[in-house]
Amino acid sequence: MKATIWHNPKCGTSRKTLAILEETPGVDVTVIEYLKTAPGAEKLAQLYKDAGITPQQGLRIRGTDAEERGLPDADDATVLAAMHADPILIERPLVETDKGVRLCRPQDKVHEIL
Repeated sequence: MKATIWHNPKCGTSRKTLAILEETPGVDVTVIEYLKTAPGAEKLAQLYKDAGITPQQGLRIRGTDAEERGLPDADDATVLAAMHADPILIERPLVETDKGVRLCRPQDKVHEIL
């Protein structure tokens, strides 16, 4: 099974999720450090749709200026554009497999798509 993780190596939850992926037999992991290589707005929209959440639910509030910018109440296109321009606004980690996408907070949510 192939798995892609949008990862922040400074985040403990992201590191724990990556460890689960790496320790699961038969999982071929692709790691994308999204702060270095931000996903486009279209890719983010697809990930959130496949995860069954809104872009606002995938918005990182803690440690960002998202609230000051009014992003929790903004429309999807505005949130997605802000995330692409400033990827620190993306809550992490996002994991995509053939079985779906999950925002893995807590990290055990990754098991739902393995």
